[in-house]
Amino acid sequence: MRGGAVATGVALSTQTVVPGDLFIALPGARTHGAAYADEAIAHGAVAVLTDTAGAALLPDGVPTVVVADVRPVLGPLAAWFYGFPADTLKTIGITGTQGKTSTSYLVDAALGSRHSGVIGSMGARIDGEPLPSKLTTPESVQFQALLARMGELGAQVVVSEVSSHAIAMHRLDGMVFDVGIFLNLGHDHLDFHGTQQAYRDTKRELFTSRMSRRGLVNIDDQTGRRFHADPELNVESFSIEGRDADWRAIDIDLGPDGSSFTVVGPEGQSARFTTPIPGTFTVSNILSAVAALDRVGHPLEASVAGIARFTGVEGRVQFVPVDADFRVVIDAGHKPEAINALLCALRPSVPGRLITVIGSNGDRDAHKRPLMGRFSAMASDVVIVTDDNPASEDPALIRRAVVRGTRGSSAEVHDVAGRAEAIHVAVDLARAGDMIVIVGKGDERHQIMADGIVPHSDPDEVEWALARRRAAAD
Repeated sequence: MRGGAVATGVALSTQTVVPGDLFIALPGARTHGAAYADEAIAHGAVAVLTDTAGAALLPDGVPTVVVADVRPVLGPLAAWFYGFPADTLKTIGITGTQGKTSTSYLVDAALGSRHSGVIGSMGARIDGEPLPSKLTTPESVQFQALLARMGELGAQVVVSEVSSHAIAMHRLDGMVFDVGIFLNLGHDHLDFHGTQQAYRDTKRELFTSRMSRRGLVNIDDQTGRRFHADPELNVESFSIEGRDADWRAIDIDLGPDGSSFTVVGPEGQSARFTTPIPGTFTVSNILSAVAALDRVGHPLEASVAGIARFTGVEGRVQFVPVDADFRVVIDAGHKPEAINALLCALRPSVPGRLITVIGSNGDRDAHKRPLMGRFSAMASDVVIVTDDNPASEDPALIRRAVVRGTRGSSAEVHDVAGRAEAIHVAVDLARAGDMIVIVGKGDERHQIMADGIVPHSDPDEVEWALARRRAAAD
């Protein structure tokens, strides 16, 4: 350490620094956090933790702790500073390409939203009440602060989404989950990880003894079977497809308005569950949620009532109430496998046509765009390709790549510029018995365009499109 000081807090951003804090100066994509040390010190920071490159940017006389790599140090430091809050909680971490948010909310629902904390892409909450949070998995300091706050407010079980970015960037170092859940692995985040193998290997880290005491892995997924066969991992298996798993869903009765099934555990645990949320993926997510809870002391039977009452997460397989003779579903899915799973699950409950509105993000994983078009066209009668968050890219080029994937299908395909206009086209095309599925944004209320962020709401556009359709019919 260079210089001497006593720190009474930890801060990652100059905006959150209060007098007495240790300022954490991380390297960034464009600039080093140490470049903002003067501002942090002006706000009251008494010392800086950084790496060698950051130390070279600091003014003379600033008390400094220099380490080779800040991130692996930051997690244990934050856990220590907040008194190792995870040690007094039962913790469940969920990873997977899709379903993390829904499964975390299913855990909360099974607990009746009592003594329950949730951390994830829709923010953090305890007993159903929101707490401030950003990112799917917050940075180490905020994550440990949330755990500590949840413990203070009476939480006994905390469930967190665990993104591959969070694992790779050491945001969860310094704690061990009681149970880690693996849901599935699809094509995503290759812009960050580089290869599918690197993405898979990063997910695998959650199930090592460094991060979880016990794992629950979906062996209906190829990667889950790989993890289950890995002798270095302490994992149990779950399946809804009749595989020889530790945890199974059997006697599954699927319907357009929900499902019922029996969960059977390795020690003879058994309970019958019902859910108003349709789809096989919902059955799988519930199975993982209630099995994980059983392993932290909340038995299957205690989860039945909460699961039966839970109607879903906003923007995740959300049935929008419409005064029409067709149905509308909104979902946040923006990955090929997620879209395929959603549409295949909904298809049996659609007496008419399945009309899918789909787009793809700009500045992200361009290779997946044709796959998104392909999967949507395989399961849909009508595909309307439009804009999601084009960001700095030309929206027309993104749409063209998605449309390319639909070639050779029997689906009727439309290329429609502007997401609002595409939703209006879908509503105008819909007939009695049809289902419109709008994927990509879910609960988001904005679009990221080349010239900035603009307001947008899929549910609002559906309402306006219906109003326009009714007015035209009068």
